[in-house]
Amino acid sequence: MIGTRKPAGRIAFVGAGPGDPGLLTRRAHDALVHADQVVYDRSVPEALLTAVKAEAKADAQFTPAEGAPGDVAKVLLSAARSGLTAVHLVAGDPFGHDSVVKEVQAVARTAVHFEVVPGVGQAEGVATYAGVPLSGVRTAADVDDVAAMDFEALAAAVGRGSLALAVDAGDLAAVRDGLLAVGVDGATAVAVTGDGTGETQYTTTSTVDSFVAAALGFTGRVVLTLGAGVPHRDKLSWWENRPLYGWKVLVPRTKEQAGVMSARLREYGAIPCEVPTIAVEPPRTPAQMERAVKGLVDGRYAWVIFTSVNAVRAVWEKFGEHGLDARHFGGVKIACIGEATADAVRAFGIQPELIPSGEQSSEGLLAEFSPHDEILDPVGRVLLPRADIATETLAAGLTERGWEVDDVTAYRTVRAAPPPAEIRDAIKSGGFDAVLFTSSSTVRNLVGIAGKPHARTVVAVIGPKTAETATEFGLRVDAQPAHASVPDLVEALASYAVELREKLAAMPAKQRRGSKVQGPTALRFR
Repeated sequence: MIGTRKPAGRIAFVGAGPGDPGLLTRRAHDALVHADQVVYDRSVPEALLTAVKAEAKADAQFTPAEGAPGDVAKVLLSAARSGLTAVHLVAGDPFGHDSVVKEVQAVARTAVHFEVVPGVGQAEGVATYAGVPLSGVRTAADVDDVAAMDFEALAAAVGRGSLALAVDAGDLAAVRDGLLAVGVDGATAVAVTGDGTGETQYTTTSTVDSFVAAALGFTGRVVLTLGAGVPHRDKLSWWENRPLYGWKVLVPRTKEQAGVMSARLREYGAIPCEVPTIAVEPPRTPAQMERAVKGLVDGRYAWVIFTSVNAVRAVWEKFGEHGLDARHFGGVKIACIGEATADAVRAFGIQPELIPSGEQSSEGLLAEFSPHDEILDPVGRVLLPRADIATETLAAGLTERGWEVDDVTAYRTVRAAPPPAEIRDAIKSGGFDAVLFTSSSTVRNLVGIAGKPHARTVVAVIGPKTAETATEFGLRVDAQPAHASVPDLVEALASYAVELREKLAAMPAKQRRGSKVQGPTALRFR
């Protein structure tokens, strides 16, 4: 009789890098998404841990590492011997921590298969994000035990080139005393960075004599850089100098759409806060859409005009219900009001025939839409699937051009539930630096569920109709892109922020100190 054996498990020691989830290596990402159990160090930033959990297996277990290296090794080995894939996720690089090296040694004494996945070192990675080049002969270390540090060797490293240390904020005074005790010049330039590679990364520059006082208020792990690279930070600091760095930006959109805008905002350094103001629901009665779909299949329409991504989704969902696909659009031309809507159409394998080259709005589409010609257009009917609250501008303009228009309610937009009290208070008190409106309904619904944004909040709108609605509600419109799209809207806000920064830099120092323009929340010139 052949006995059954449990499948062999595996162990991976994975370096998380300095904190930015985007710095995970491909191999680290693969190890984490296939893990059954993840044991993580408490020094791993919460943002990175959240990103990892979002892509992990649904039944993956996440537990903090507790106890001595031997205790953690026992947890990993127990999981592996049960046939599971276990990961120990550590900040920086696994071999940058003596405790993790001991864990690896303990596992290596067994027959369990293991691997070590390198990560970007915390000290080196944060130094780069802070704009401090580690030029010349470099020394970088992630320090767990300051008492065991060889300060003589560190002093020599400073003399030869650059030094970067990742330490706990509470150990800064001990590092200062150790450096001074071995003769490091107290005037040597120092940069201290907190929340390295995170949304609120902040760097202060000073000297060996004064960096402890300069870093007051820093908590958790910080990175200390010394040497010739520190003075270059003024020109090389890229992470903290992004146009919207530190700006808290309100994103009032549907839950499905907010993610695209938030991702774009993060690229510019903003901290987005998504507040759903609109929920998309099917029409109260499906009869109109049923007739429209039948008409598409039967060749009743010459054109379908999509004015939103939601309209595209509504039509394709109805197609799916009837077992139809893109082939049933044969012979029907498609127009889209903007590039985002066009991308949604392309996702289904269809290339739109018309997208406004100028203003991406109803007016822009009408300006390029040909009048109906009975000879060239034997079918003179247009399908216009839209929201229940859409304006009549487009339908009226098409009718004036001789087209018959089936203006069909493809979906309903309803007001979402109010956000939590702290969000509502922040909106009304100026806790957000900016708000981005992508439609008139987002303006109306945000004011309806949460109140009007504070006067010092920058208001950016996607197009002229949205601007009109914002003005009607007493809001000052600060930024509006030339083309109505989410990327252009975020770009317009970023350009506005750069202009504010330049105005602040041009102010005399005395006026700047006396003004209220001290940070992104107060960068307002009225």
